[in-house]
Amino acid sequence: MRNSKVLILSEGAVMVALATALSLVKIFKLPWGGSVTLLSMLPIVFFSIRRGLVSGFAASFAYALVQLFLDLGEVLSWGLTPGTLIACFLLDYIFAFAVVGIAGIFRKKGTSGYIYGTVLAVCLRFIVHFLSGVILWKSYGELWGDFFTENTVLYSICYNGAYMLPELILTVVAIVIMANIPQSKRLFIAEK
Repeated sequence: MRNSKVLILSEGAVMVALATALSLVKIFKLPWGGSVTLLSMLPIVFFSIRRGLVSGFAASFAYALVQLFLDLGEVLSWGLTPGTLIACFLLDYIFAFAVVGIAGIFRKKGTSGYIYGTVLAVCLRFIVHFLSGVILWKSYGELWGDFFTENTVLYSICYNGAYMLPELILTVVAIVIMANIPQSKRLFIAEK
């Protein structure tokens, strides 16, 4: 029993470290946060599918904290008020990255469950970023012209969709490939 907990903890730590390393490889970065990375959510999604929701949420929460600490200097340089800063920490980091742990919710359904869980996890992350865009960052839409000043919802959809849609596509494609390669397919089922 104790060895299995140590194994799960070790796997989770490795996946958080791998996700963190991949998050540093940015394909492109938007000016006010958000970027398309080299499959940075894949290790957390995979771990949640392999080990279940409880372990998946624990790893995704740890990943959220690591992402917050990595970006802390940049976020503090934005000159936000204390209330906005706390809301930014919660919405753009803690909640947004922690929801990725839900990817394992349909894991017993095989490849289709992996896909549905991955799509759900990334869509929930998008929703949290979208809400942050509407609530916290609506004034940045003014920089894009009058069209976005009037419609903060559309601004938030466009801005957050610009990096979350490619992240969704890349992560789902990677999960499908991993689930169909015999050598990696067996890794989705954890030994007890």
